[in-house]
Formats: sequence, structure tokens, C-alpha cells
Amino acid sequence: MKDKTKLFKALSDLNRLRILKALQSKILCVCEIKELLNLANSTVSQHLKVLKESGFIIEDKDGKWVNYLINPSPSDTRINSILNSLDFWISDEELIINDKHKVKTLDRNKLCNT
Repeated sequence: MKDKTKLFKALSDLNRLRILKALQSKILCVCEIKELLNLANSTVSQHLKVLKESGFIIEDKDGKWVNYLINPSPSDTRINSILNSLDFWISDEELIINDKHKVKTLDRNKLCNT
């Protein structure tokens, strides 16, 4: 039951849902997610930690970048089912629609101080 609770906890926050929807569009780094959500780095990091621990996302180090992406092979098959149904539940929300447009304009080379 603990693993199921972890999945629902990960989905219980609007910002984590926004992160998941954004990552369905594009691989992002922390700076880009921070810009999208208008949150502090530490807050974004906490949200990413919850999503990683629940199996929804993974991180991939690529040189100076740490990229976050939807987990392509989650050990829990329910994760794919949940991700596939997110559009049904929240794709018509104005905030999600606005995020989808904003994600396209995010440029890590301009945002990140590395």
C-alpha cells in the first residue's frame, strides 16, 4: 500500500502535475522548471525529489546539465497508465495550456548561471 500512497502523494500537488505535463513536452533542467513555475530552486528540487522517488521521472546528467525527463521504463506499470491519462484530467486547464506554450520558449542557455 505504501507504494500506491507514494504515487498519489506525487500527484497531489499542482506544481508536480505542472512539472509532469511540462516534461511530457520537453526534457528540462532545474533552471527551466524554476522559470516555468516561478518557484525557488529549493522548492523545485523538493518537487523533483518526490517525482523521482515515486518513479515518475528520472534525471540524466549530460555534461554540465542535469536533465529531468519522464521515466521511460518505470518499474511500476501503473505510472505509464497515470501519465497517459493526465491529458484527460488536466489538459484543458488554463494554467496547463499556458505552461505548454511557455515550455516551448524556455532556453537553458539564457536562464542558467553555469
